[in-house]
Amino acid sequence: MLWLKALHIIFVVCWFAGLFYLPRILVYFAASKDTQTRSQLALMARKLYRFVTPMMYLALGFGLAMIFTNPDYYLQAKWLWLKLAGVAALIVYHVQCGHYVRAVNDDTDSHSHVFYRFFNEVPVLFLFGIVLLVVLKPF
Repeated sequence: MLWLKALHIIFVVCWFAGLFYLPRILVYFAASKDTQTRSQLALMARKLYRFVTPMMYLALGFGLAMIFTNPDYYLQAKWLWLKLAGVAALIVYHVQCGHYVRAVNDDTDSHSHVFYRFFNEVPVLFLFGIVLLVVLKPF
């Protein structure tokens, strides 16, 4: 169980590193007017998205494995269902990042750097909520 928890935490940290940095690359892309810089940032975004996506799957896999080690406890825990709702929202966020990365690489993105600055803050809110749920286990 502790190995599963450790691996889950490791891959969650890796996934969040990508969720924090990927939108920041998009901020720089949207703020740049230089074609070469934009091309390099688009490439960086694509490579980062491809790298971080398996981290998401591994985090989810190890998290589900932990649930299945004690389903009687976990499946009745209200805090876990709220956490899973947050995780589902983060998956949607991750997929949306992929859409933005694709648009940036196709040079069809029209979002401003201000939009991406706000978009960049979304995973922070979910991180706070999820960590508080897991540590405090309310309800």
